[in-house]
Amino acid sequence: MQNFDVDVSALAAEIYGLILAYGLDILGAIVILFAGWWIAGMVERAVGRALGRVPRMDETLRPFLGSLARYGILAVTIVAVLSQFGVETTSIIAVLGAAGLAIGLALQGTLQNIAAGVMLLFLRPFKVGDFIDAGGVSGTVNSIGLFTSEMTTFDGIYLCVPNGQLWNTAITNFSRNTTRRLDIVIGIGYGDDIDQGLAILLALMTEDPRTLDDPEPQTMVTALGASSVDINMRCWIESGDFWSLQFDLHKAAKEALDKAGISIPYPQQDVHMHQVGGADD
Repeated sequence: MQNFDVDVSALAAEIYGLILAYGLDILGAIVILFAGWWIAGMVERAVGRALGRVPRMDETLRPFLGSLARYGILAVTIVAVLSQFGVETTSIIAVLGAAGLAIGLALQGTLQNIAAGVMLLFLRPFKVGDFIDAGGVSGTVNSIGLFTSEMTTFDGIYLCVPNGQLWNTAITNFSRNTTRRLDIVIGIGYGDDIDQGLAILLALMTEDPRTLDDPEPQTMVTALGASSVDINMRCWIESGDFWSLQFDLHKAAKEALDKAGISIPYPQQDVHMHQVGGADD
């Protein structure tokens, strides 16, 4: 029993010595940990509120950047806690840096898509609902994520396109501007009245309420083709009316020219046959 009392006393003395030696370090580490955790949460919420006041800020990007700031502060907090206990953090930081580099190289394509997604969400060259052509694909944008963007083609095909593919090429946005120009080329015969053809085609555009008055519609001879005089019908319209008006004007032009007796020629090839030699040969 006496030996047991001695062992307990020795253990208590050793624990008391450890508390005296490391108590302040442990207390400091706890304070740093809780302070870092609290600051990380505050910064995450502050980033979310700040980005919420930014015009055209995408809802996907706000929580992503907030979480990025939070985990960055937590990483610094952990390093500070280890340093409080006397752990050499230089080697740990070097190891983490090397590991981060290795992971970055392994996920190069994925990280590239994330970076491209962030740029697309920040700069907004297109938005959901726009019809675009980029990266060798074209369609209506359904969603813009951090890794991929989803699109639907003209014929209803679903596309899931990596953001890097879209960002690294020229982006043509057909829906960005509220108005756009429509050009239709119609060919008439060389023997037809050019001025009459110009007037008929111009009237088709000016009488349609979908064409804009400023700039006003125009018709002009643009080329003397192999079999026709090419007339360009040019007008400015609302972007949403582009396809419907183009289809309607093609039909109306054919009907109006036929009614006026103006031909729409098509390429022809004449074959001339010559007899060589006499009939007895």
